[in-house]
Amino acid sequence: MSGELARERKLKLFWNLGLIVVGVGLLVLILLKGRGANFAAGQHFVFLVTLAFVAEYVDSSLGMGYGTTLTPILLIMGFAPLQVVPLVLLSEFLSGVTAGLLHHRCGNVDFGRGTEARKVVWILASCSVVGTLVAVLLAVSLPKTVVKLYISGMILAMGLFILLGRFIAHKLSWRRIIALGTIAAFNKGISGGGYGPLVTGGQILAGVSEKKAVGITSLVEGLVCIVGLITYLLLHGMPEWGLGVPLVLGAMLSVPMATWTVRVLPERLLRRSIGYATGFLGLLTLVKTLT
Repeated sequence: MSGELARERKLKLFWNLGLIVVGVGLLVLILLKGRGANFAAGQHFVFLVTLAFVAEYVDSSLGMGYGTTLTPILLIMGFAPLQVVPLVLLSEFLSGVTAGLLHHRCGNVDFGRGTEARKVVWILASCSVVGTLVAVLLAVSLPKTVVKLYISGMILAMGLFILLGRFIAHKLSWRRIIALGTIAAFNKGISGGGYGPLVTGGQILAGVSEKKAVGITSLVEGLVCIVGLITYLLLHGMPEWGLGVPLVLGAMLSVPMATWTVRVLPERLLRRSIGYATGFLGLLTLVKTLT
């Protein structure tokens, strides 16, 4: 028993240190606002692979953070939005679906026929279509600052609820899952962000266990991204694919390690980490909106 406790303490120490390093590093990169920007993809291939690796590792192990952190960093580096968005969607589609399947294989979640997790995936994916359509209709009339403040406030509040309510047992509510999928897709459709933190944190508050929530979010967000990618290609045509190679490579390389991490981490540590990460991303979005 003492050996198992010592192992859990080591996991907790290394995991928390890793999250702090990643969080501080990403925060510094984003707040520096492009000092030394205009990098060329070919000259920084290894850096871009590493960046995508870290972002996807956090995303596949906590269910959030890939597009929310990677997109602004690439924009700061000097890449154009029309180049960044479709390639981030492409890499997130491939890595998200792969992560979902590996979470299933590792036993973090069961997507077998008739299972609860499979039903949640279909509900969230279906609601995403509705939420995105509503977002498109309202996007032209809502001020961007108001939208960003609303999303950052919701994500920050959800992180606090997860941390404060970690000792409360939640029974699965399908009504909460339906509302969650629609709101999260609305946020992504109207602002491009706020999907992963809401879907992962919302599932936990709706009664889904931590490891299941991470696996479900990975798969659902991958499916949502392919819809967004196809729509984007139809409206804007083919992007320059050079940036896509390091993004896809880095994201895919991180997936096996991330799914293994979810498998070995204790549920209570994973829940606490999801709460901190959700609150951090909400606070980060709020800071970016106000500065």
